[in-house]
Amino acid sequence: MSLHRDPGLQPERTAMSWDRTLLALFVVAALFLRWYATVGLASLIPAGLCGVAALTIHLTQRRRYALQSTGLAAERVKADVFAVLWTVVLVVAVAAAGLAAIWWL
Repeated sequence: MSLHRDPGLQPERTAMSWDRTLLALFVVAALFLRWYATVGLASLIPAGLCGVAALTIHLTQRRRYALQSTGLAAERVKADVFAVLWTVVLVVAVAAAGLAAIWWL
């Protein structure tokens, strides 16, 4: 059951963008796992970070959709600043871990 009257609005588009982010994280984790043969255990750190982040996005998706849907119905949708900042920190951490894995090869 939809929490608002117009399907295809912002909550659906936002949910699809988080799904694309989740898919991208799994792809990046798989790419880091390919490094295992040459880099070793250092490649598991960024892969693990991506896997944990993808799992976290998956587990919080329903709550995020419900918040946006009820906010849309009440005409007061708040931006999820924490989720965006968390994603930025994650991307920087994964990049730093990847560079560290290559640097100390």
